[in-house]
Amino acid sequence: MVGIALVPVLPVARAAETRLQLPEIGDPQDCDYWRYCAVDGYLCSCCGGSESKCPPGAEPSPVTWIGTCENPADGKRYIISYNDCCGKGECGRCFCNRNEGDKPTYYPPKNNDINWCVGTKTNAYHCSTAVVVGVDES
Repeated sequence: MVGIALVPVLPVARAAETRLQLPEIGDPQDCDYWRYCAVDGYLCSCCGGSESKCPPGAEPSPVTWIGTCENPADGKRYIISYNDCCGKGECGRCFCNRNEGDKPTYYPPKNNDINWCVGTKTNAYHCSTAVVVGVDES
């Protein structure tokens, strides 16, 4: 019974990017890119990866934080899984700290100030991706 009460505050593993055909506007190497509304870290798109894939030699953390961002191309809000890419030293390029919807650390799934490189071979943080996992239907 106690374990069930803790479920809402635990981070959860997120699925890979959905197969949605999204209209895209903007530059994934710019902090103002629509998917980055709740990101905090170096953008993988500037570090040899993309907005949704880790660069070679880095592995995605199996746990993430989430945000909901509006795509200006279609006006819809999408659920974004922010995945830290781990296993290499910090990229040091294109740092972006946007906190839309950020919650305190006691609410981990919505907090971007945690090193999410848990469950990987090393907890060394390299960069962050912004993977679209669905449409916000609310």
